[in-house]
Amino acid sequence: MRSTFKQLYYINRSKVKADGTTAVLCRISIDGKSTVLSTGFYCNPDHWNGDKGVLNSTKENNKLDEFRKRIAQTYEDILKEQGVVSAELLKNTVVGVNTVSTYLLQAGEVERERLRIRSVEIKSTSTYRESKTTQLNLSDFIGSREMEDIAFSDITEEFGESFKFFLKRERDYSASHINHCLCWLNRLIYIAVDQEVLRFNPIEDVTYEKKNPPKLRHITRSQLKQMMQTPMPDKLQELARRIFIFSSFTGLAYVDVYRLYPHHIGRAADGRRYIRQKRGKTNVEAFVPLHPIAEQILSLYNTTDDTMPVFPLPIRDILWHGISSTGFALGFKENLSHHMSRHSFGTLLISSGISIESISKMMGHTNITTTQVYAKITDQKISNDMDKLMVRRQAMNEIDNK
Repeated sequence: MRSTFKQLYYINRSKVKADGTTAVLCRISIDGKSTVLSTGFYCNPDHWNGDKGVLNSTKENNKLDEFRKRIAQTYEDILKEQGVVSAELLKNTVVGVNTVSTYLLQAGEVERERLRIRSVEIKSTSTYRESKTTQLNLSDFIGSREMEDIAFSDITEEFGESFKFFLKRERDYSASHINHCLCWLNRLIYIAVDQEVLRFNPIEDVTYEKKNPPKLRHITRSQLKQMMQTPMPDKLQELARRIFIFSSFTGLAYVDVYRLYPHHIGRAADGRRYIRQKRGKTNVEAFVPLHPIAEQILSLYNTTDDTMPVFPLPIRDILWHGISSTGFALGFKENLSHHMSRHSFGTLLISSGISIESISKMMGHTNITTTQVYAKITDQKISNDMDKLMVRRQAMNEIDNK
């Protein structure tokens, strides 16, 4: 049953500051239990309309309306995610999001709450989930110094260097993982700078670890052909199989397929269909002429009702299970993930002679250097294949000489 939720705004006329203003308060009531929080707004008692719970100033009242809407939206978010919400939980969430933190770990929890709310809005939890690990590593490091938290004003360059050393020695993390943790630390510090808690970033000279060239995981043409020829008996696995094949011919990431609507599908002057869509990750538009196989898959789903997405996709974790089990059923050695389909798309295009500029546009990359990685992977494969050919020819020559 849905909770009874109310907001009441009022002032305490008996508590007036020296400047003649008093705080505007909000009483939140849920299922008969209430709690009070300050809105952060102050007004002259004579400018307060107690009957309507509003300010006489239009400008200030607009700000109060925004606060009212923020509380209502936070209530909806918690209710949607957890199924139940209390007045105290709502208060703590609202106060946490809107409080300027002067301590590092405290600021991290506030930022994680903001990411949680954002993840609901964009229907993608990856950044929020990653923040759990990076925040925990930061907490463990501070704990290793026998501290519960550290004030932003006490952070020095030595703190940043020691944190990086801690991740190397105590955690034995890869360069990429260390950089993720440093990014989280810098993120929190720059938020503090924006909020004028700090004047500058004290660890800006702490360098990131040098990463090895990325190794893009993709499936081969023969594996893709095998997948296309092998329908799955399980409903989830079959959906996962089709979506993986679709993305292997369009280069769309999970979030882009999840957000794909009929209006993203158009038809060019020559009659050929295409997808034009801004990527969820970069907001860069991707333009993809549709391969006949991708069109065939589209024909099985919604391409007319623009109030509904094209594919009835489950959340990322459920689809991941479907794709992973599909790869296992097909006998693939590596654990299959949806993002491998995007890498497969880029690799297959570059090996087919498509220009890097065209591939970059189709994949919605912000920088063409990202696309050039696929060319490097293909060049390495060609080099390896040539090495194998030379070994075989050498072996044949040795046999002929005997």
